[in-house]
Amino acid sequence: MAEHRELRRTAGARVRRAAERAGRVAPRGHRLGQMGPVHRSGAHRVRAPGRRRARRRGRGRLRLAVLAPVAASLPPGSRVVVPDIEQTSNLFPWLVHDLDVHTVPPADLPRAIDERTDAVAFSLVQSATGEVAAAAEVVAAARAHGALVVADATQAVGWLPVDATSFDVLAVSAYKWLMCPRGTAFCYVSPAVRDRIRPLAANWYAGDGDASYGPPLRLAEDARRFDIAAPWFSYVAAAPALELLLEIGVGPIHDHDLRMANRFRSGLGLPPGDSAIATVTRPDAAERLAAAGIRASVRNGAARLAFHLYTTEADVDTAIAALT
Repeated sequence: MAEHRELRRTAGARVRRAAERAGRVAPRGHRLGQMGPVHRSGAHRVRAPGRRRARRRGRGRLRLAVLAPVAASLPPGSRVVVPDIEQTSNLFPWLVHDLDVHTVPPADLPRAIDERTDAVAFSLVQSATGEVAAAAEVVAAARAHGALVVADATQAVGWLPVDATSFDVLAVSAYKWLMCPRGTAFCYVSPAVRDRIRPLAANWYAGDGDASYGPPLRLAEDARRFDIAAPWFSYVAAAPALELLLEIGVGPIHDHDLRMANRFRSGLGLPPGDSAIATVTRPDAAERLAAAGIRASVRNGAARLAFHLYTTEADVDTAIAALT
């Protein structure tokens, strides 16, 4: 309990210090073109080796841009198993190609992987419901049948401990739980599958050394071959956000977020859960929450609430009062 009080007490001060560092240090320590500090922080957040294994991307909601080359690398007719409520950024890249996309309920995903499966694509935490995937079971089933494992960790990294090296490809849009600006994202590509994926967005930034002008094609040997030119200012702001999360640690954040989410569930008479995302199916839930000053997204017909390190017990109690 004392640790949770300390987290709530100090989070605001840490945010202010991080913002001050960004304003004071960024022009020198994270100047344009020096993305190493951001890259290393992102790699640590997903427990992946450094620059050679993790990569960043630089546009909007990037799961589509990250996953499209992976989908394009599969031969026509390949069977891809995907949860039936998967966010479309991890569904449309497969559907747009001549692939056999088989959708199943998330809970049935491990059992749906068999000898016919060439790839499995799924979210570690479902966007619509907050359901936490049985990732270890999915990976074990995929490995047993030699299937490619592609994970979307957008709703996981930042509050849920994640080991990126468990997967062949892992993509993260960083504007969610990593609290980075829009236009930032990270991806892990395993060395075991790197040569199977064609870098369709090949460009100077993905080059080996000085690749600004003229042939021949000279892409980086590591995962940076999939990179694109970054939106510099978004990553300048991403650096202190990632540093703040690393300073606090994913363990305390995970515990705090679940504590707040389960306090909310308890207040509504719902059973405890293992996700920092809670949903409410009451038809007027979003309107009642908005009237109380609580922001909630409406996803798949339900109000979705996300509880993160800046959420306080008072915030939770306000949401409960609005819905009871």
